[in-house]
Amino acid sequence: MKFLYDLFPVILFFIAFKLFGIYVATAVAIAATIIQIIWAKLRTGKVEATLIMSGAIIVVFGGATLWLHDESFIKWKPTILYWLFTAGLLGSQWLFGRNLIRKLMEKQIAMPDPVWTRLNLAWAVFFLMLGFLNLYVAFNYSTEIWVDFKLFGTMGLMLVFVIGQSLLLNKHIIEQDKQ
Repeated sequence: MKFLYDLFPVILFFIAFKLFGIYVATAVAIAATIIQIIWAKLRTGKVEATLIMSGAIIVVFGGATLWLHDESFIKWKPTILYWLFTAGLLGSQWLFGRNLIRKLMEKQIAMPDPVWTRLNLAWAVFFLMLGFLNLYVAFNYSTEIWVDFKLFGTMGLMLVFVIGQSLLLNKHIIEQDKQ
């Protein structure tokens, strides 16, 4: 369910684009993200940092797209978000000695420290490359192809990456003692 919640603005952007074009879709994505932030705040009393970051980026880049009537700004939005994820993963690891991937997952699985470090780095590199790939598709293909890639391509790549990581990590998972 959280997966669909996280994709809510992207799915609405996709539908609005197919029906009304890039500018209406951008406005819909901005509104959907703001609603999502408000909903999270009302429902749980807090808003995840990634949602706030995504909201700020969509408002800035989506706003520039609408104000300047230039779709290239909205095409940069996913790349900026992916690169901020990369910076967050690497910065927290190298500057503060905190592994964000481990923090997210350590309650579900236990692994040796070096494996956590490699996993954190793998995700950072994945997001870095996804940012470059987004720019390549956004500025070398039609906007329609980019919108399809934004929803289906990135979701497919994410799924393949997660499955690949799961298969690789399976041999490193430490069995918890049952008490």
